[in-house]
Amino acid sequence: MSDSAAQIVRFSRLDETTVADWERIEELERPFIAATADRVLSHLAALKADGPLSMEVGRYEHSLQTATRAFHDGQSEEMIVAGLFHDIGDLLAPHDHGEIAATVLKPFVTPMTYWVVRLHPIFQGYFFFDKIGHDRNAREKFRGHSAFESTALFCERYDQVAFDIHYPNLPLETFEPMVRRVFAREPWKLWGDTARPID
Repeated sequence: MSDSAAQIVRFSRLDETTVADWERIEELERPFIAATADRVLSHLAALKADGPLSMEVGRYEHSLQTATRAFHDGQSEEMIVAGLFHDIGDLLAPHDHGEIAATVLKPFVTPMTYWVVRLHPIFQGYFFFDKIGHDRNAREKFRGHSAFESTALFCERYDQVAFDIHYPNLPLETFEPMVRRVFAREPWKLWGDTARPID
């Protein structure tokens, strides 16, 4: 039996586990949890392979440009990281990518930032939905929500303008320390006791 196999906590049912089992599981999974930022950055890099399928600026460059614009505008580190990762859901869920990206960020960001990322595809539609037969004012059903203005600003200043092939994007290395700090936060701390999203 290998050393790693000897360390594994063995059980067949969750209701058979003990407090000691869970303490051991937590200890063994600590390195995996600590590498979350690495895995998310790898997923971001996968957007490079997606490339410019139909637009001059591909998803990876668009993500860098969104984060760069937020950085130059003096946004918070959290919002810059949100800009970097707002489209990482495109590879797995192109029709609901905001939900995927928001879920990845959710335990480490404020409810406001989570909401911005989750709803940005609808708010982004304000700038082009009328050109594809949809209601560009679909975002209006959220007017009055505490995150409405932040989401509208994110889309107007950082997201919808981030398709400029000539824009000088900052390199990913600029953002990596920010990413590591955000994903090193204590999960859910910014959500308080409820850990519930704002509707």
